[in-house]
Amino acid sequence: MTPGDMFAQIGSIVASIMFVWAMFKQFFPHQLSHQIEKYYQRLVTLIYPYIQITFHEFTGERLMRSEAYSAIENYLSSKASTQAKRLKADIGKNNQSLVLSMDDHEEVADEFNGIKLWWASGKHTSKSQSLSYHPMTDEKRYYKLTFHKSNRDMILGTYLNFVLKEGKAIKVKNRQRKLYTNSGSYWSHVVFEHPASFQTLAMDQDKKKMIIDDLVTFSNAGEFYGRIGRAWKRGYLLYGPPGSGKSTMIAAMANLLGYDLYDLELTAVKDNTELRKLLIETSSKSIIVIEDIDCSLDLTGQRRKKKEEEEEKDPKEKQSRMQERDARNSQVTLSGLLNFIDGLWSACGGERLIVFTTNYVEKLDPALVRKGRMDKHIELSYCGFAAFKVLAKNYLNIESHYLFGTICEMLKKTKITPAEVAEHLMPKTASRDAEFYLKSLIQALELAQEEARVKSEEDARKIEASSEQDSHWTESDSPAKANGKSENYT
Repeated sequence: MTPGDMFAQIGSIVASIMFVWAMFKQFFPHQLSHQIEKYYQRLVTLIYPYIQITFHEFTGERLMRSEAYSAIENYLSSKASTQAKRLKADIGKNNQSLVLSMDDHEEVADEFNGIKLWWASGKHTSKSQSLSYHPMTDEKRYYKLTFHKSNRDMILGTYLNFVLKEGKAIKVKNRQRKLYTNSGSYWSHVVFEHPASFQTLAMDQDKKKMIIDDLVTFSNAGEFYGRIGRAWKRGYLLYGPPGSGKSTMIAAMANLLGYDLYDLELTAVKDNTELRKLLIETSSKSIIVIEDIDCSLDLTGQRRKKKEEEEEKDPKEKQSRMQERDARNSQVTLSGLLNFIDGLWSACGGERLIVFTTNYVEKLDPALVRKGRMDKHIELSYCGFAAFKVLAKNYLNIESHYLFGTICEMLKKTKITPAEVAEHLMPKTASRDAEFYLKSLIQALELAQEEARVKSEEDARKIEASSEQDSHWTESDSPAKANGKSENYT
């Protein structure tokens, strides 16, 4: 006998009892019927030993979609695809796959720790009158869970928590991730589709593994952060010359963890209040990025006066220019940014990475990049041989070549970024083989070496000329030279 047939028989019995009870209440005194009702409830409990819980799609006064309903829908998607006879299909992640779910009035079974239970989907339909006097149909869907009363504690505790957790995890896995940017205090977004991954990232393998392990450990450490009393966040500082792969690294981090990206433009933020508002509106499982932090704002709070402003004689003109400058510039302060990444407001949301990038790490305020704020400092430097091999595999699909040895030795002596190397390895025409592009890279390395040699010689000449000039001034300014006399020391 199937669960549906069993429920139908039990329902028929209960309906008969309810009919008899209704007739009884009409012909017997109220006091007697009240006493009998107690025994009736016990009898129904003995005959129907199952408990039902209904999860409505919309709850609350504002009729917001229930998170529990969404989690259950995601959890039952795999059950529905194998058990349900009628399914609903929708477009899933990246518009390239179908997501299946139970159709209305379908039922699937589940098992948890040896306990059998059933999920059924349902729909309430009601009609309401619109302003145009045309009836409108209002549909309210729900899921109903049925289980034996002897398993109440297990289902209400462990099982439902398991369903909600699994459903939320499936939602995160299947969701379409987004790239946000701010205009003032508001976020706008596009679909995030960057293809970067750590597998294709040009850098040393050991360093790459260290970063991956750190990111994965962080994403699984929610209970740990709660136990030690810290906000579930981690700061990364990526620094190195332009073209060393900082932005690509961020995209690879987002793809590895499945996080959304928030590209925060500080110069578009009016003040610290707007900054806090932006933070509150970010979601968990996200990466907040501030690129080129060294030139985003004057975060030291120092007001440097321009030379032309100091020489201005017209006070009105000076005041007008200063007012125009203040209206144009952001008023975000260093203390406001520190509170954003490490203060009370930083705990809003949870499970977030905060990433700064800079080309000149020495320019940053030490308070901004200390441990605890920027926990991980990662240098992305010039291209080494390990990074070159990754690029050769990516662009030319080769893992070895007789020219690799020459390139390895030249990379040890030459400063060239991965972006520059990639440009020379990028196939331009289908008729060229890998050797052509490797030789093109070698020529670029030779040119870079020659330019570095010339620059070094010019710097040496400038230093020598500066030393001779300093020596000349020192001799001409001596007291003996000034008096036109020489002194003898005994």
